[in-house]
Amino acid sequence: MAMEKILENAAEILLLLFLIIVFLQSSIDKVFDWAGNLSWLKEHFSGTPLSNIVPILLMIVLLTEMVSSVLCTIGLYQIAFFNENTLAFYGALLSCLSLLMLLFGQRVAKDYEGAKTIAVYFMPAAFLVYLLQ
Repeated sequence: MAMEKILENAAEILLLLFLIIVFLQSSIDKVFDWAGNLSWLKEHFSGTPLSNIVPILLMIVLLTEMVSSVLCTIGLYQIAFFNENTLAFYGALLSCLSLLMLLFGQRVAKDYEGAKTIAVYFMPAAFLVYLLQ
């Protein structure tokens, strides 16, 4: 029964929902406000070694976030109905990779407050990887 699987995997499901919300919203924002995001990021990374490749990096982050949210969504379904967590694990792992890319960017831009925020998101994502291993 699905309800039993949901209750048995409540921590994993809650953390997957967290990552789905984070990365689905973030990727939707990037798609619908590409120009605004690109403009802000070009300013944010001006004077850094990343300044000339901001559009490429934004696309890489967007794709990583989209795939992360899709894998987490399918993984949540698989956990709830089939007690299978492989795609959830890959979604959590890719979420961590996305966050590490964002953290790297914040550190390069010397945005230490932004980097601290990314670290807060990284902790539950890394914990989910641990739970799903």
